[in-house]
Amino acid sequence: MHPASAKWYDRRDSVFIQFCVEDSKDVDVKFEESTLDFSCVSGKDDIKHQNSVELYGEIDPKESKHRRTDRSVLCCLRKAEVGKSWPRLTKEKTKCNWLSVDFNNWKDWEDDSDEDLSSFDRFSEMMNNMGGEDLPDLDGADDEHDSADSDDEKMPDLE
Repeated sequence: MHPASAKWYDRRDSVFIQFCVEDSKDVDVKFEESTLDFSCVSGKDDIKHQNSVELYGEIDPKESKHRRTDRSVLCCLRKAEVGKSWPRLTKEKTKCNWLSVDFNNWKDWEDDSDEDLSSFDRFSEMMNNMGGEDLPDLDGADDEHDSADSDDEKMPDLE
């Protein structure tokens, strides 16, 4: 078995790991308080992948989840201690050949006071707030037919 290549990034309440495996099947992700076990079969050649990670900090296994796409498996590990930065994913300081930092998604959130909600929570809240009752006033759109605008004059005929 080969380890799957992965990228990770840290957020205030979660740590995200993306296992880069295309056309994965038989995906198995096990969350425990201090470990993550990942395995799957990928590609046309049915290559077996397995990763076992002893995590830097503890997570909440019940609140952690994963999602499979055609190109990867994204794991969201909910931190047991919210607000604590993880300087690395693994407990040990050793370099893993299969693991790298996802700099496209990395954010120095320790200095950012606006990120009280995770992106999933903000999206969920936004979707819940979308309704017909709380729509903003569209600058007098109802009064449009009551007033005359100078640009409402008839256009001249084209020759």
